Amino acid sequence: MKKKRKETSLHSRIIIACMIMVIIPIILTWISLLGIKTYFENSLGVQTFHAKIDPQILRLFMTDILIAIVVILLISVFVLKQWIHKGIISPIWELNIAMKKIAEGNLDYRLDNHYAGEIGELFENYEDMRLRLKESTDEIVDKGYVEGIMDGVADTPEKMDRYIKTIYNKANDMNRLINELTIYSGIDNNRIPYNFQRINVSEYFNDCVEEVGLDLESKRIELNFYNLVSDDTMIIADPEQMKRVINNIVGNSIKYLDKENGTIEIRILDEVDSIRVEIEDNGRGIAAKDLSRIFERFYRTDESRNSSKGGSGIGLSIVKKIVEDHGGYIWATSKESEGTCMHFVIRKYREVDGDE
Repeated sequence: MKKKRKETSLHSRIIIACMIMVIIPIILTWISLLGIKTYFENSLGVQTFHAKIDPQILRLFMTDILIAIVVILLISVFVLKQWIHKGIISPIWELNIAMKKIAEGNLDYRLDNHYAGEIGELFENYEDMRLRLKESTDEIVDKGYVEGIMDGVADTPEKMDRYIKTIYNKANDMNRLINELTIYSGIDNNRIPYNFQRINVSEYFNDCVEEVGLDLESKRIELNFYNLVSDDTMIIADPEQMKRVINNIVGNSIKYLDKENGTIEIRILDEVDSIRVEIEDNGRGIAAKDLSRIFERFYRTDESRNSSKGGSGIGLSIVKKIVEDHGGYIWATSKESEGTCMHFVIRKYREVDGDE
């Protein structure tokens, strides 16, 4: 077993750094004062210099300057230490306690987020993770399918088949959630490098629609595609990540198609300097109170929370992040009981002199 290396704590490192911030300026100041004294002694001569300036007064002057600098540095370091402790050390301790609670199985331990910036975002991520873990755990506990099999409740082939299918679906949902969390975390922290390249819009979306169409055909959903841009229109994009955008939006539409004659329509529109992609369905639609929040991490509408087809709430946040990383923007329009349309805009690629 590899021995864990003992490292200095963050608190100790900050104290050491603060001490260094005091000691080094003091040493440099003292050296500078001695250098100035030596310079004048060499320029004027030692006897002349001491004849004009009383050595005792000079020593007092240098001592006073040094004391003043030390006091200023100590006050500055104290203020800095308090600021670092309040803004970094304290929230890290809070997060450490919270993560220990999670490890102990206490999913009800809530962190009150009163921080801004990266620390505040870290607290939000913890709270999102806690709520999703709690929700998944509660579902498993409430239904108790595994226990039902072990205790002999599923005493007929039909019940056994139903229980096993439910467990399988739950496992798939959890696996999908983990994959989406991994993708979002990677993109959000710039750990997934984009492979940007010039893409012909017509060729690319024709291929995407053909691939999507096969899946929709197996689900008996009608797909309509309209390309209204010229054949030579180009964009700069990562083909793989752009396909993830299309698949996530279409997948979201499929989940909430509640009509027998379900349809999805994909339109590519020309907007002079940009292209606009619209993906519209005739599903149940989204309530006005939810529409502005559907791109938030882990946000799910009340209806989707109660639906067996409800997603993880990460898919559309991944879509938004990818589109924005491409320099574009995305929004949604919807009418309840009529359907939803996702719109996103990507700037066209324009050749300039010297481009090959």
